Amino acid sequence: MANRGGLGRGLGALLGETAGEVHAQERDAAVTELPVASIEPNPNQPRKHFDEDELRSLADSIRQNGLLQPIVVRTQPTGYQIVAGERRWQAARLIGLERVPVIIREVSDDEILQLALIENLQREDLSPLEEAAGYAALINQHGITQTELASLLSKSRSAISNTLRLLDLPAEVQDLVRDGSLSAGHARAILTVSGEEGRCALARKVVAEGLSVRQTEILGPLFSVKTQSAPARHEVAPQSYKHAANQLRDRLSAKVSVKTVRGKHKIEIEFGDEQELERLVTTILGGTDARS
Repeated sequence: MANRGGLGRGLGALLGETAGEVHAQERDAAVTELPVASIEPNPNQPRKHFDEDELRSLADSIRQNGLLQPIVVRTQPTGYQIVAGERRWQAARLIGLERVPVIIREVSDDEILQLALIENLQREDLSPLEEAAGYAALINQHGITQTELASLLSKSRSAISNTLRLLDLPAEVQDLVRDGSLSAGHARAILTVSGEEGRCALARKVVAEGLSVRQTEILGPLFSVKTQSAPARHEVAPQSYKHAANQLRDRLSAKVSVKTVRGKHKIEIEFGDEQELERLVTTILGGTDARS
């Protein structure tokens, strides 16, 4: 099981910063500058999408005021890896900064995902699916239980569980959540539908008609009902049909049925093998060879 030592230390202790600013003593003691080119992003960063408009806005602010909050990094054999602050690093690259202020921390592989996830959650930077994927990574890769994760993030266990369930959505529905067409509330309502086909159908209806979360919740049970094809309805055949069947049965020496199904009339003749089929065809054609 992975080492959970970082769980008790907290984001502030490991990063030396609050959600909005660097601690004064940490800033004075540990801030240095590094070349932007020597820093690489964390491949396990929970946040996968950075809004281009927000990046440009941050880049403009950095251009005018400088990078006021250092990026937190850890040492790597090839240079440095971002622990927290990838959005600031992206914006700095956007305006061509050559060097940026950083705080260097010795952070283990077990801790870095935890810290990246917590940082993004504190800043509300993650989409619902990114949040769910981050939770799953912490649980699956680092041996953290849902209860421990709830305590770490100051959330209820049910909130963690409900967010993780978003990963059970079909890919089509996840794409709609990812691009903002569906909210997390819509997604949770769609999860009440059993079966992938029903979930996709409800999601399409919600997007097409702009339904609210409450309307989606009401419709959920209707899309959970599995539609089954109605059994064929056999109508009572007239007496003349029965008489005709008896005549054919006598003539062909075979079992014959005359039926009416959904308004259509059918004659069914049973046979056992290929030879019997040839005999029936020959009899019906009045003695003509069935193979001619």
